[in-house]
Amino acid sequence: MHVSNSSRYQIRVASSRSDVERAQALRYRAFIENRPGARPRSDRLDHDSFDDACHHILIEEEAGGELICCFRLLRLSTGNEINRSYAAQFYDLSSLHAYPGVMLELGRFCIRPGWRDPAVMRLAWAALARMVDETGADMLFGCSSFQGAAPECHSEALALLAAHHLAPQRWSPGVKAPQVMPLADALHDGHPADPRKALAGIPTLLRGYLALGAWVSDHAVIDRDLDTLHVFTGLEIVRIPCERARKLRAAADVAMASKSVLTREPVLA
Repeated sequence: MHVSNSSRYQIRVASSRSDVERAQALRYRAFIENRPGARPRSDRLDHDSFDDACHHILIEEEAGGELICCFRLLRLSTGNEINRSYAAQFYDLSSLHAYPGVMLELGRFCIRPGWRDPAVMRLAWAALARMVDETGADMLFGCSSFQGAAPECHSEALALLAAHHLAPQRWSPGVKAPQVMPLADALHDGHPADPRKALAGIPTLLRGYLALGAWVSDHAVIDRDLDTLHVFTGLEIVRIPCERARKLRAAADVAMASKSVLTREPVLA
């Protein structure tokens, strides 16, 4: 199903098993290949049991169809289903069991290594805005990853999160993973030592989340298998500033051409 046709890119939902495998191959390149600490896989695909339940979104070059970006989405009717999520493997999400609205988990977001066109990220956010509206989602959430599992490499960025972006107490995830780092451990007298360096160290996707009013867990999980460190990230849609929400929806109207991207059943991986 073709969804968007811009001057350079198109975005669509995966419609076949081969589409999903292309996404898994790109994920392997982005998350595992050439990362010294990551665990390689003989099939050169990044896949897991969650792929079967998700919609996989592909952003491709219009000329040639090369896959540039992909991510997957899992819709939960309420917080009662939160244990179905990928994030629930790593965080105690019992505080979110009482969340009354629809939740949408964004996962495995990646852009082809070396690709630098900011239009790809803008198109992805436009697509997410449309998907949030179409699914009736009240919260967008997921695990936001830092490349490299060593916490000291991200201390300034983690301090910034601890100082300004922690989750409301009522939704705050608890500790579940065996290896974690409390974000407060990165603080220097309650603040990042170098705010500019801290902001530069925030991954692009997480920076976008934060600009819309997102919050994070009070600890980071150390994932040795993927050589990453990640924080649970939640974005309550009602907290998005009105002007930003208006611009995102306007961009979605243009990028999506008013067509649905989530009207099919998930493709089995």
